[in-house]
Amino acid sequence: MPAICVTESKSTSPIATKKSYIAYIPAVVVAAGIAVLSLIERPDRIMVVHASDKVLHGLMYALWAVTVMVGAWCNGHRRWSAYAAVTMFVTAYGALMEWLQYACTVSRSGEWLDIVADLVGALVGVGVTALCSLIWQRRNISTTSR
Repeated sequence: MPAICVTESKSTSPIATKKSYIAYIPAVVVAAGIAVLSLIERPDRIMVVHASDKVLHGLMYALWAVTVMVGAWCNGHRRWSAYAAVTMFVTAYGALMEWLQYACTVSRSGEWLDIVADLVGALVGVGVTALCSLIWQRRNISTTSR
């Protein structure tokens, strides 16, 4: 969706650089939401959806991986290294949240299986966005060749 992407221009002006970060705003919002949900003391009191903790972890981190990938694409990062970097970054953030739950909360505890669920969610999110990108590219190639 080129309309939401603001790419960095060839110039080195600070304004052009700042505009390139606009594409990451949804990812920052999702990351903040994950932090809040991860660190509140009694999440069962505010949860609207009652599902497996691991499924919720996977869904949250898949959504976050998608938003980070869209921001990366809007800034021209389309190589396999972007997929790997986003997967590692999202999973490391999940590990940090688990450690913070262990170290900073009373009623929460960090779990290794939550980190695995975060990794699986990140892989699913990156995989879905890679598949969508492939479909989008093929559609654009077939449209321009007509």
